[in-house]
Amino acid sequence: MKVLIIGGVAAGTKAAAKLKRMDRGMQVTLITKDQDISYAGCGLPYYVGGLIDTREELIVNTPAKFAGLTGVEVLTGREAVKLDSTAKTVTARNHATGEEEHYTYDACILATGASPIVPPLPGMDLEGVFKLRTPDDAIGLRDYVKSTQARRAVVVGGGFIGLEAAENLQAQGLTVTVVDLASQIMPNIFDPEMAEYVKRHLQSKGIRVLTGNPLEAILGSGRVDAVKTGMGTLSADVVVLSIGIKPNTAFLADSGIELFKGTVVVDEHLRTNLPDVYAAGDCALVKNRLTGAPQWSAMGSSANYEGRTLAQLLGGAEVRYPGALGTGVVKLPGLNAGRTGLTEAAAKAAGYDVETALCVVDDKAHYYPGAGSFIVKLLADRPTHKLLGIQVLGPGAVDKMVDIAVTGLSMGAKLEDFSNLDYAYAPPFSTAIHPFVQAAYILLNKLSGALESFTPAQYAAGEAKDYTVLDVGLQPSIQGAVRIDLASVNGPLEGLDKDAKLLLVCAKGKRGYFLQNRLKYFGYTNTRVLEGGTTFNQVRVAGVAASVTPEQITAVKALGFLFDKRTPDKFNGRVITRNGKITAEEQKVIAEAAERFGSGEVTMTTRLTLEIQGVPFENIEPMREFLAQHGLETGGTGSQVRPVVSCKGTTCQYGLIDTFDLSQEIHEKFYEGYHGIKLPHKFKIAVGGCPNNCVKPDLNDLGVVGQRVPQVELDKCRGCKVCQVEQVCPIHVAKVVDGKVVIDPNICNHCGRCVGKCPFHAVDQSTNGYRIYIGGRWGKKVAQGLALEKVFTSREEVLATIEKAILLFREQGITGERFADTVARLGFENVQEQLLKDDLLSRKEENLAAQKHLKGGATC
Repeated sequence: MKVLIIGGVAAGTKAAAKLKRMDRGMQVTLITKDQDISYAGCGLPYYVGGLIDTREELIVNTPAKFAGLTGVEVLTGREAVKLDSTAKTVTARNHATGEEEHYTYDACILATGASPIVPPLPGMDLEGVFKLRTPDDAIGLRDYVKSTQARRAVVVGGGFIGLEAAENLQAQGLTVTVVDLASQIMPNIFDPEMAEYVKRHLQSKGIRVLTGNPLEAILGSGRVDAVKTGMGTLSADVVVLSIGIKPNTAFLADSGIELFKGTVVVDEHLRTNLPDVYAAGDCALVKNRLTGAPQWSAMGSSANYEGRTLAQLLGGAEVRYPGALGTGVVKLPGLNAGRTGLTEAAAKAAGYDVETALCVVDDKAHYYPGAGSFIVKLLADRPTHKLLGIQVLGPGAVDKMVDIAVTGLSMGAKLEDFSNLDYAYAPPFSTAIHPFVQAAYILLNKLSGALESFTPAQYAAGEAKDYTVLDVGLQPSIQGAVRIDLASVNGPLEGLDKDAKLLLVCAKGKRGYFLQNRLKYFGYTNTRVLEGGTTFNQVRVAGVAASVTPEQITAVKALGFLFDKRTPDKFNGRVITRNGKITAEEQKVIAEAAERFGSGEVTMTTRLTLEIQGVPFENIEPMREFLAQHGLETGGTGSQVRPVVSCKGTTCQYGLIDTFDLSQEIHEKFYEGYHGIKLPHKFKIAVGGCPNNCVKPDLNDLGVVGQRVPQVELDKCRGCKVCQVEQVCPIHVAKVVDGKVVIDPNICNHCGRCVGKCPFHAVDQSTNGYRIYIGGRWGKKVAQGLALEKVFTSREEVLATIEKAILLFREQGITGERFADTVARLGFENVQEQLLKDDLLSRKEENLAAQKHLKGGATC
């Protein structure tokens, strides 16, 4: 039997290897357009992030190695251009020779995979725009990021690959923004409320996510420098397109094969409508295992299963491919997300009477170190209790929850079938009642009526607006809610009628259920538990004018909201402006936020950040979400690196350096890059374009000032009676002494205004650079910063010195003291010596891992 396989990544190589194992005498030829075969496409983002070091690790088998291991004839660089099913012939173009070659077959397997979608918009061909489908894509992206020292990335597309790319670009030190046309990330994969939780989590980790935001163009001259979207223009040094993929089936257009939106339609035996032509992998349209409806499952796992099953069929086995469930799992910063089966929308569309439960369960014994939670959304058919799907979020092994569901879905299990299953248990691994079984019990309780609840989706839609919120958590956490001590509830609740609408809220939902159970016993008839509690939901009590608690004031201060002492519940929210420069569009957004969520007033701080005034406590999160949708964030408080302040030296007539660009890079590397790193106190950085010191760099913890150090060529000095250099010096340092101009280097502030002023070119030469001041401070106590003796001549030196200063402050500062105090205590000479060496950088990992300064001295 002669089998021709077109495509050599997952499905193609799996089928080829299995065919040869089943029948060594079978003639199997594999042709592929690429030079690589059998590569780890799913590992590409991790190469970008540096977790995978070398290209070789991405290549599972080289063509020669695969041919040697399996006996398959592998021909690379051959692109199929025509299929003639009548003649049983495939025509391919040899990329090396440019000639066409013809291959005959008894059976042909189409495993051509899919390619990234590149939209027909301006700028797609600019340098710095990447796809992520092959090893060369990943290698090119990582090399480009390093060679260009890229700082800002925009990922277009919020699916699995896009989010993995975002995580790994952030791991390389870039500031990352994800944009997606859809109203949510991971559309059709996770239900909207689950996707929204993930979005909030990503934003808390420093990855901006802008949904409902169409890509309009990529901007730049030869190289990308910005991305134009429906919400405005985003600065970008590199762009990753992860919009989606399309099947590689264009060559089949005239073959007579049945296609649906480019995919090859197959039956349960992976046969096409053409005789002896089969398809598997990303180019094939299979069916949904639950509903039987057509489903495109472009996953590496599905491709491998399909390839193996197809080989068995061609080898004579009586097997079939039962279909895909859409199983997937993705690693994100501090959160894993997995799913299988139907989403709620898909289940309803398939005709099921859907019931869901969202619960928060322990992922292992709660007392075991490293224990976390699973956020589980479980779906079942209401009349039959048949399991329909699961979505799981959490820091731990979400895949084990998903895999249990896969088994249940494949076996047609009901929720009751999971009761009493003897799953593995030990404190480091699980809970005594497995978390999946707990989720099944909770949904069964809901189906039986023992649990009456609102889902997060119902709560977000306002279905609980007429309910009185009872806070039954271990600690009070909901502003304006009625506080209930669960342990003391031994009868009716004072002041609450038994027919009152009561929403029972705790951290996860468990204590709310316990309270509901008691209240039902005491005759209460209209209670609802909020599924997921405050862990998942943003719970607010409308119209509450009660004073906020000290704990709440502290909590939102970390988000950049400072309490307005004149009010019981209002705050002033600081909007980060990065380097004192914002666009007209951002100005409009800030103004709109002030009107919608605050008093309508905006003030400017001395550090050039904007504060939206009079924001009620309940409006803080909605305002943060609104700003984030437009690429803005709040913050700039606490004992950590603060937002960088900059003068307009880039455009100022006296500016000696590009202050906007330098301060942007400092902001990204140290405000964002060191976000969450605790310091003894606040650490303020200022960038001044020249020694005019308009933004007072020498009164900050660390200041950078542009320098132009004049170099006098005495042999060219004529000793003029009226020296132009002397005349122009603003601080009168330049003097004519004994017929020659002299500039005292110990007094000169290096403003550079004298350079080029001598008509005889005695002061034409200069050295451009940066002066760094440390230990400055203003406020209750003022300290003048001292300049390091070295004038730095490269930006890299400046950035390294700033990082060393932050590390020194964290390592050697005393909790509660300012950097000025640290410098004074250790001695300026000692600190300077350390900053001019690299020992602090060698201790960086140990320093940042230490549990220090958990409560720093900053009060604002």
